[in-house]
Amino acid sequence: MKFIRDEIRNIRRKDPAIKNNIEVLLYPSFKAIIWYRIAHYFYLKKHYFIARYLSERTKRKTGIEIHPGATIGKDLFIDHGIGTVIGETAIVGDNVTMFHDVTLGGTGFQSGKRHPTVEDNVFIGSGSKILGNIVIGKNSRIGANAVVLKNVPSDVTVVGIPGKIKEKKKIHNLKATQKNKIKKEDKDH
Repeated sequence: MKFIRDEIRNIRRKDPAIKNNIEVLLYPSFKAIIWYRIAHYFYLKKHYFIARYLSERTKRKTGIEIHPGATIGKDLFIDHGIGTVIGETAIVGDNVTMFHDVTLGGTGFQSGKRHPTVEDNVFIGSGSKILGNIVIGKNSRIGANAVVLKNVPSDVTVVGIPGKIKEKKKIHNLKATQKNKIKKEDKDH
């Protein structure tokens, strides 16, 4: 039950269109994550047929395909979701946000680790394709429809086909700006 409450809280926090907790139960991302967790449990127990069966049923009902072998951290949010694909050896960190039609896929028929690793606090825009055994660094943003085929460092924005770094976040300046804003608000009150 704690996991379900956490998922409801995560979706409510990240999607302003959700008006109440009951509405979350209709949300494709909620259903896909809950069923992924169950399928992943069976996958880890080597009950591959049951795991794939649950995964395939979830894909048909939600339009979101998460292979039961993928490793997904907490607070994944898939907004809208239709067309999202997460491959078998993909690793998704904590607090990742994806929009619809995102692919975390492979580039061929190799064996072993062949899908991306997405570290914590990453935002992935609609239609993005992240392919191969690459790493998307923490706090990065992948723009809509980007095609990413190479490692992405932390704290950057990547756009285009092929994906290119457009902006490096100024983390220290951002934190200083936020502190100054809080101090100013405190003085005004």
